[in-house]
Amino acid sequence: MPQTKKAEAGPIAPGEASSAAAGDAGLAAPGDLVFPADQPAASLKSKDLLGIEYLDADEIRLILDTAHHFKEISKRPIKKVPTLRGKSVINLFFEPSTRTRTSFEIAAKRLSADTQSISASTSAMVKGETLIDTARNIEAMYPDILVIRHAFPGAAHILARTCSAGVINAGDGAHEHPTQALLDALTIRDHKGSIEGLRVLICGDIAHSRVARSNIHCLRKLGATVVVAAPPTFMPCDVESLGVEAFDRLEPALEGADVVMTLRIQLERGGKLSFPSTREYFNLFGLSRDKLALAKDDAIVMHPGPMNRGVEIASDVADGPRSVILDQVSNGIAVRMAVLYLLAGSEAAKKNVETAA
Repeated sequence: MPQTKKAEAGPIAPGEASSAAAGDAGLAAPGDLVFPADQPAASLKSKDLLGIEYLDADEIRLILDTAHHFKEISKRPIKKVPTLRGKSVINLFFEPSTRTRTSFEIAAKRLSADTQSISASTSAMVKGETLIDTARNIEAMYPDILVIRHAFPGAAHILARTCSAGVINAGDGAHEHPTQALLDALTIRDHKGSIEGLRVLICGDIAHSRVARSNIHCLRKLGATVVVAAPPTFMPCDVESLGVEAFDRLEPALEGADVVMTLRIQLERGGKLSFPSTREYFNLFGLSRDKLALAKDDAIVMHPGPMNRGVEIASDVADGPRSVILDQVSNGIAVRMAVLYLLAGSEAAKKNVETAA
């Protein structure tokens, strides 16, 4: 993505501001963060990121490539650039969250955006206000980006239709979690070099998992073969329609796997009714060292978190040499920086938002 000239009051693209200007603002000099000269100017086709299902492979690669360049910022002594100075990001989190909420907040702040976080307990929705009325009142304050996590599938879509601001889906019920799939893809690419041709196993509570759905869409669009393994009570009846191979036992699914991703049992979405005991679940579907030995010798282990140790994954696997779980967390900041930049920071993205409005 080539450097663009800075508009008088517009966002500052990576690599654009001078070291002196950055120093005056008390920010790290972004002069060494320059996108490759042969990378064409591009942005996402929509003003919103509602799900991986709606992205094409080129858009996914654009996000991953942009995130790769943003990773360097987190390693600086001063972890901040003026890329989104003057932009405002509001986080609406109506479900509990640690990693996603924190990384969106950090990502926005490292890009110098103004941020505000609102949770269910501090919103007017506890007084009976609807989600649409809440969104309309927030938009009356002229935010640039709304990030929403909600228990109901489609909540982000409602906001996108209601608001002219860009909307990012940070998880809607059991539907999608697009930025999680993107950070997972970035982590796989970092460790494997390429995603195309890999065999990726996703095991656990497939039926209630938005992470599984987003990852299936994302990884298949990037050329991976995706297989899923779960007890029948955790397996959607039409899962093959997503283009995956389904197993009701973990061991055969592990054979030849390049990547093994375990999922948390979604107790809050009905998962607690689907198995007799955590001990039995671990014996049959928990990822132990013995089971992991069935995968390829260089297979990596992933988990979107939070982990239930001794239920879906053994501690010696979660903390073992094949685990890239903490890399996923680190990459979450870079991916969310990339999404914020592509939706609110690039000139092309700015035009997309104005057109949609």
